[in-house]
Amino acid sequence: MAAFSLVVFGVTGRMGQCLVRAIQEGSQFRLSGAIASPGSSRLGQEAAAEGASSGVRITADCAAALEGASVAVDFSLGGAVAAHAWACARARVALLVGATGIDDATQAELHRAAQEIPLLIAPNTSVGVAVLHKLVAAATVELGSTYEVEIAEAHHHMKRDAPSGTALSLGELVAGVRGQRLSEVGIFGRHGTAAPRDPAGIGFSVVRAGDIVGEHSVTFATRGERLEITHRASDRMIFARGALRAAAWLIGRPAGLYGMQDVLKA
Repeated sequence: MAAFSLVVFGVTGRMGQCLVRAIQEGSQFRLSGAIASPGSSRLGQEAAAEGASSGVRITADCAAALEGASVAVDFSLGGAVAAHAWACARARVALLVGATGIDDATQAELHRAAQEIPLLIAPNTSVGVAVLHKLVAAATVELGSTYEVEIAEAHHHMKRDAPSGTALSLGELVAGVRGQRLSEVGIFGRHGTAAPRDPAGIGFSVVRAGDIVGEHSVTFATRGERLEITHRASDRMIFARGALRAAAWLIGRPAGLYGMQDVLKA
């Protein structure tokens, strides 16, 4: 019998459905709540759109869905995340936020909610991407500021935010190690005949096309040498499985703000 009950915010989306399937693959979780927006056409329907029945109906009632839950995972839209975090805080349910496109105001709300519950923010729940962050941090330390940094990412044509949350987190990581602020050194657009590249800048490039699941590359370049560190995802299920691993780790932790790097240390 599954040991923990899990609630999914954004259950009707691609990642929400992957999470339902990952639970059904055989894990220590059982699906206990499935939440969609009040305007969803799937309210009242079975949570699993395909495959075996989960026995859970989709609802917009967060309080009811969270009752008795061990942990919640949010793969909804960025604009709904703050309200979901406070619903979890009121219910005293740990929360993993996997949604992207989160603005500064929502980030501030998540930091406040983390004073009440354990809250893990992971714009990418792949364990491989967590390792990518470790490798990029090590490379930044060893190579110093003499290498120029470019971050490239590619996703499917339906992804709304650009650059991706993962790309931004990689940029923030490099900037932090270098003692910089990404808001000051990030290069997010190139067109025409602008001035030559600022060597201290961190450049970004974005592809949105087809059904690309997710690709992220960080390039360190200097005269005569280039180091590239890349992660490619070919199946969204890796994000769902990584989310379950992180959710299991989060249960029972003290209130606070966590990330996937904390999960790797366990």
